Parts: sequence; C-alpha cells; structure tokens
Amino acid sequence: MKKFLAILVAMMMIVTAISAVAEAAIDTSEHVVVTYLVTGDVPTDQTDRVLAEINKILTEKVNAELEIRWIEWTNWQTNYNLALATQSGDIDLICTATDWLDAWPNTQRGAFLPLSEDMLKTYAPQTWANVPAEHWELCKYNGEIYMIPEDQYAQWTNHGFMYRGDWAKAAGLENGVHSWEDLEVYFQWIKDNQPGVYPWDADGNGSSYSPQMSGGWQTSHTTNVFIEGLPVGLFYGVSKDDPYTLSRYYLEGDEFVNFAKTMKRWADAGYWRTDVLNYTGAQDSLMKEGTSGARQHHTETWTGFRTDMEKAIPGSDLGFFYFGEEMNNLVSLNITHGALAVAQSSANPERALMVYDLLRNDPEIYRLMMYGIEGEMYTIDENGYLVRPEGFDSSTDGCTFNFWCGRNDSIGLRTADRDWAAIDELYARYNDVAITYPYGKVVFDLSAIQIYLDNISNVYNTYMPRICFGLMDDPEAYVAEFRTQLQNAGIETVMEELQKQIHAAYGIE
Repeated sequence: MKKFLAILVAMMMIVTAISAVAEAAIDTSEHVVVTYLVTGDVPTDQTDRVLAEINKILTEKVNAELEIRWIEWTNWQTNYNLALATQSGDIDLICTATDWLDAWPNTQRGAFLPLSEDMLKTYAPQTWANVPAEHWELCKYNGEIYMIPEDQYAQWTNHGFMYRGDWAKAAGLENGVHSWEDLEVYFQWIKDNQPGVYPWDADGNGSSYSPQMSGGWQTSHTTNVFIEGLPVGLFYGVSKDDPYTLSRYYLEGDEFVNFAKTMKRWADAGYWRTDVLNYTGAQDSLMKEGTSGARQHHTETWTGFRTDMEKAIPGSDLGFFYFGEEMNNLVSLNITHGALAVAQSSANPERALMVYDLLRNDPEIYRLMMYGIEGEMYTIDENGYLVRPEGFDSSTDGCTFNFWCGRNDSIGLRTADRDWAAIDELYARYNDVAITYPYGKVVFDLSAIQIYLDNISNVYNTYMPRICFGLMDDPEAYVAEFRTQLQNAGIETVMEELQKQIHAAYGIE
C-alpha cells in the first residue's frame, strides 16, 4: 500500500509539474501587440473603431492587442514579398496563400516560422482540433507545418461571366448562358439591340483577364486541370483521371487556335473596345449603369453583385456562366487559397497564435471583425440572417479586415439581402461535379528553372493579351509564333522539371 501511495504521489507531482510548465508557457502577464500583415488598401470606414472593440476583448482574454499592417494594392506583390524578406520582428501574423501570395516560395526563403504540433495544440487549440490531419499534411514543407489552412469556409473563386438574365431571355436563351457559344449569341444580341452598350466593356489594361479568359476557354473545351502556384498560367494536368501528366495544350493541337480565332471574330464584331488593352473602366459600375452587358470575375463576386444589380436595375436577374460548365470541369478551391503563417522573426509567436485562435474561433471577436458592431452596423433577423440598417454604406459605415486566412462558416452569418435560393442552387451544382484540387502535396522548387520561367512569362505577357482580345491579323499564324517563342524561352526544360517534381511528390516512377 505504501508503495502504491508513493507511486500515486509521484504521479501527482509529475502532473502538477506538467501543469506548471504549461501555465508558464502561456504566461500572459506582459501586454503585447501582435501585428497582422495583409494585402489591401488602408480602410477609410469604421475599421479603427471596430478594432478598438476587438482589442478590448483580446486584452481581457490573452492580454494582447491586434495591429494591422496593410500592403496596399499598388505594386502589392513586390511590396508584400519585400516585407517578408526584410522582416525584423515588425510582423507576427501573415495572411498568405499558395496560389496567389507565394506561400511556398516564401516558405523556402525562410519567411515563415515552422509550427510544431505541440505549439499548435498549446497556443491554438481550437484551430488544431478543427483542422483534419489530412489538411495539416497539405501545409507541410520538409515534414514541418508552416501554414494554417482556411478550411472551415466554403467559397468558390472559379471564374466566369456574369450576364443579364433579362437580356439573355430576350436573346432567345430562355435558360440563360451556359456555354461560350451561348455567350456569343448573347453578345451579338446586345450588339444588335442595345445601341451604345458594349457586350463586354472590358478593362483590359494590364492584361489581367488573360489567364482567366484563356484558361476559361481551356477548361470549357478540354478536361485539363489547372496547376496553381506557378508564376505563369500555362501549366495544366491532362485530366482529373490523369492529373499528374502535363498537358501540351499551349504547345500543340487545334483547340488553342480555335480560341484565338473566336476572340478575333468577337473583336471584329465589336464586343469590346478597339483600345481594350488601354481601357480602365470599372466593370461593376458599367454594368449597373447599363452600358456593359457582362462582367468577368469569380463566383464569390457574383453572389453579392447579383443583389447590387437588382437594386440598380430591377429585373436584371444577374446570371453566371462558369468556365468549364460545358465539360463539368470544375475543381474545388485549394484549402491554402487562404492561409495563416507566423513570421519567422516574430517576437511573440506563441501569443500571436493565441490571438489568431480567437480571431478564427471566438464568435464575438469573429463577428466584430467580419460584420462590425451588432446593433449599430447590423442586426440579426428572425431567420438568423444579417440585416444592415437603412442607408448603410459599406464604404463608410462598414469595417474592413481582409481576414482571408481563417474564415469560419460555423460562426459566420448569411446576409439577408442575398439571393440564397439562386446561390445555393449554383453551389449544389458545383458540389455535384467538382473534384478536390489534386496537386496539394506539390511544393515546387523553381530554383533550377526560374530563369526559363522569367523568359516564358515575358513571352506570355507579350502575346497572350492580344490573343485573348483578338488583336491580331492572322490568329493561326500568331499562335504559331507564340508557340515558337515559348520553345525558344525554354518551356520544354520547364515542363520536364515540373513533370519530374509532380511525379516525385506522388511517388510515380
């Protein structure tokens, strides 16, 4: 009995010691400021007021406050990567992404702190518990976790064309626009029947539409699957059944030529301005004014813009034709399209994780950050939907945190003025056909091929905007010239290296 008691006492002492260590590890006696780096222009709305309310709660719960460092949209990519490269303890939390914010290259450059399982379990316990093990695996580089995925938020950022349903019906498209062929019928009807209206008054300045337009045609006319995280949008897998073999769509075959010919026909028909590559018109305003018949963007934008259009032009019935619809070629969003990293040089990484855990999981803080102050900036109706007050103007009365690295549907709210019947119908169709992004395990090492990628990017940026907007005399000859220039730039060397790395990631001999 004495021996048993001795063992019991010893065990209690061990547990007490462990508890003491844990308490010491989460010592919050010192007040700290946690700096969050995110892309976006400095808000001119009520963000500072809302942040003050958030900081009261953060101070009470973890004796910390949040400060936001904005990387404004002008020259954002260069400035964002520069901030990570020159960090000196001045940032703690970083909004990142593997597909558009260079998460893996920045990981390889040492910008992010590796996050051990014990660290996550201790300082971000709710997040750790809610993220499945297989999702953590997709956030690892060389066996260590470097990111927290935004995987509790359903979103679709696949691109397509928004169009006016009332005009589509007038054009004879009773069920709306569901193919590029339908889109041409719709555009031509506008050209013939709506004087002074461009079918698509595209703001082609900076060639921002090139990857969406070219890739949109590609996913609508082939089974190809886009590979994210590479500096130029030319690399696809062959299909969902053969995703780990690279497609040669841009190097050979007729379908890309067909795209170029179609865009030439549309340009000649006047579906957009002749000076489209220099034009900077605001697409949302133009559609609401009734001077443009289409807007090219992604599904998430359509969900809100449908409401905006109905307010501006009642009965416009904004529809959405998504790229890939004809082939049921749709990929669900990569869970690291939004992700959170901790800065390598963070002075308070543990407290930073504690703050993030609250931002992501505490209902009061989360709703402050996403929607503002309840009772003033919004109320919740009898159906549980968010309602904005009369005359609410989000540009002045709302708040903006760009929290794209931890949104959470379980504590989020649906906005009452959105057409959830139409949105849910589209989402249901998406869920029926979409495949899971198949390249989540691939972390490309581009060091050996970066010079070729730079050359390829230059070729792409020279030729693709003109192909996408039909600004060439002979599409077939222009595509042939483009393909020759890609070869000269070293695309075969790049394809060979990327193929090798994809196969290695998935154990393919």
